[in-house]
Amino acid sequence: MPFAMDNPALWRDTIVALRFFSRLPLPTLPGEADPHGLPDFTRLIRVVPLVGLVLGGLAGAVLIAAGLFWQPVIAALLCVGAAAVMTGAFHEDGLADTADSLGGMSKERRLDIMKDSRIGTFGATALIVGLGLRVAGLAGLVAAVGTGRTALALAAAGAVSRTVALGLQVRLPPARVEGVAYATGTPREADWHRALALTALIAVLAVPAGGLFGTLCGLCVAGLVLLLAIRFADSHVGGQTGDITGATQQVIEIAMLLTLLAAATP
Repeated sequence: MPFAMDNPALWRDTIVALRFFSRLPLPTLPGEADPHGLPDFTRLIRVVPLVGLVLGGLAGAVLIAAGLFWQPVIAALLCVGAAAVMTGAFHEDGLADTADSLGGMSKERRLDIMKDSRIGTFGATALIVGLGLRVAGLAGLVAAVGTGRTALALAAAGAVSRTVALGLQVRLPPARVEGVAYATGTPREADWHRALALTALIAVLAVPAGGLFGTLCGLCVAGLVLLLAIRFADSHVGGQTGDITGATQQVIEIAMLLTLLAAATP
C-alpha cells in the first residue's frame, strides 16, 4: 500500500523530502550518495502531506510552548518566526520573488527577476503582508479556540498548503529548462491525487478549530487558490516555477487559516 505506516521506504522518502523542504538536522541515510541533492518529486510527492504535517506540527508545538508564557500575538510571532527558521524561509522567498516579478514587462524579464536574489519593493511588501496575516490569523485563532486547537489547525494547513500547491507542477510545464522546478521532475497526476487523499485525512485535524464546515470551506479555498495560481503562472511566465509554487503555498496557508478563523469566530 502506498501509505502503509510500516513501509520503510515511506519513512526514507519522508526524510529525503524533509531535507529539501526544511533546514532540520536530519541524518544521512544508508546508501545515500548525495544527501543534499535535489529530490525526485515524481516519487516523493506521496510524502509531501507528511512533510507538511511535520513542519506545521513543529511550528504548532512552538505556539503551544510560547502560549504558556505570553499573549496570543507574541506566541503567534514566535511560531511564525520558528517556522521560517525551520524552512529557511523557503516558501517566503518564493512569495517575495513572485511579487517582485510583477514589475517585469515580459515573460523573460519576469523570470530574470525571480532568479535575482535581491528583494524589491513588491517583494518586501508581500512579505510584510503575508507574515502579518499569518501572525494575525494565528493570534485570532488562539484567542477564539485556544493554542492546542490552533496548533492542530496549523499542522493541517501545513499539509494542505504544500500538497495542493504542487498541483502547479502537475498541471503546468516548467517555465524554464533549469532551476528547481525543472530539476525535481514532474509528478504524475495519479500520484498527486493519492497525496491529496492523504491530505484530506490530515485536514481533519482542523475540525476542532474551525468545525467541519469551516474545514471544508478551507479546503475549497485552497483549491480555488490553486486554480487562480495555475492561470496566473501560465499567463505570467508561460509555466510553473519553484517561486510561484512557493508563493502559492503561502497564499493557501494564509487563506486556510483565515477561513478557519472566520468559522471559529462567534
